[in-house]
Amino acid sequence: MSALPANAFDLLLGLGLIACAAGALLSRELFRAIVMFIVFGLLMALAWVRLRAPDIALAEAAIGAGLTGVLLLDTLGYLRRRFERPRPSPPSPPAAHTSAKEQTRS
Repeated sequence: MSALPANAFDLLLGLGLIACAAGALLSRELFRAIVMFIVFGLLMALAWVRLRAPDIALAEAAIGAGLTGVLLLDTLGYLRRRFERPRPSPPSPPAAHTSAKEQTRS
């Protein structure tokens, strides 16, 4: 009787992994794709725990989801700052002063 809930959890975990992978690959927004990648890494770490491999689960959580996710988010922030479209500056007011040549003529 106790095997049924574990099998259902494993099935949900597998479906969640497939959904996160598809979401990361098919997303048009980079931020959403990175978040889906991080969630995929955390679910993968949970899958490794279910397979009784805690050392691999820790490595997946720390490197796969943690470090790689932070580096991807930092890179996205850099790219957004680097290639941000410049905002049009407000038009400058017309010059109210006269030139030095016009002042000397008067």
